[in-house]
Amino acid sequence: MSAHQIPNLKSLRSSRGLGRGRGPGRGADEDHSSSQLGSAAAKDRIVQQTDSDASISRLSAVKLGYLEDPFSEIFVTQNKERRFPIINRGTFVRSTAIDTLVTKFLSANPSQKKQIISLGAGSDTRYFRLKSSSPPVSLVYHELDFSANTTRKIACIKQSQPLLSTIESDDRDLQPGITISEDGSGLYSDGYNIHPIDLRTLHPPEEGSETPPTLKNIDPNLPTLLISECCLIYLPPSSADSILRYFTSHLFPSSTPLSLLVYEPINPSDAFGRVMVTNLAARGIVLQTLKKYSSLERQKERMRVMGFRSGQGAADVDFIWEKWVSQEEKERVAGLEMLDEVEEWRMLARHYCVAWGWRNGAGDSADGFKAWQDVLGQEENV
Repeated sequence: MSAHQIPNLKSLRSSRGLGRGRGPGRGADEDHSSSQLGSAAAKDRIVQQTDSDASISRLSAVKLGYLEDPFSEIFVTQNKERRFPIINRGTFVRSTAIDTLVTKFLSANPSQKKQIISLGAGSDTRYFRLKSSSPPVSLVYHELDFSANTTRKIACIKQSQPLLSTIESDDRDLQPGITISEDGSGLYSDGYNIHPIDLRTLHPPEEGSETPPTLKNIDPNLPTLLISECCLIYLPPSSADSILRYFTSHLFPSSTPLSLLVYEPINPSDAFGRVMVTNLAARGIVLQTLKKYSSLERQKERMRVMGFRSGQGAADVDFIWEKWVSQEEKERVAGLEMLDEVEEWRMLARHYCVAWGWRNGAGDSADGFKAWQDVLGQEENV
């Protein structure tokens, strides 16, 4: 459930989608509930496979020099194809924006240990990049995803000494260090944890008939950043909101500084947005919260309603490219490969956004998000 490849306009105009030829349906005399379960599982698999798209896109950007990530190739075992320039630039801006907000979060009160929880992390390499940075950060990192994705990731980690060494450096004073579940779907350590979980099972106890599962090693008292990079977008709005309330009103007390960073599509109602939604749906990808959180203002209101009342901000990818990326960096990126589709790029970039919000909490760590107050957000009609 990690961020999927940003589609370009040519592919959006092509009506060629995956998942159209599904063959004959079940007979009327077959069990309807089994059919529903099979359909739900198939939809989950489609969402899980978006992680592969994201990994290939990131590796393409890395190989061409847009980004630095020595770990990206470890998680891509096939189809190491070069993406179109417009995709590479989109990957660059998305990564730059998220990295900017994450760095500001970690750099505030650097002596204060912090925590990041990545929803639908897939094959994301952020933990390994952060732990390899200089100076090193004091951090507890959690990744939550379907067991199919976590199992693949852990298998890659077990076969990679650089990845294992990065995790073990967090646990040099602890025994036994890294623990991996018997089925290979979960990994737990002092600094890095991979949780195999269906996010839809996370909800405040009063909102469901079943008790939500326990997430091992999460510290409810550490300043925490939640990241959803094209993750909650795939869930019904009620489920997506319930997951956030699980963290804001159940897991973390109001005294804990808490923040949320999301990267999602927006603007589904204009001509470009309608084509984008239609073609993704043809691949079996349904952006379920897109209508409810369809604009920058609605994304900011979402932050307020979900409890991140101390501050909110949002900006589309076009704005971030123009205002957050320095002129020197723009020139460097422009020199990597020719981007002829400037109009196409701007249309596409205006249909994806980064939104962020936070609550300050209490005590000595209450100013952990002061650095976010200076981040330039975008007014709706800019």
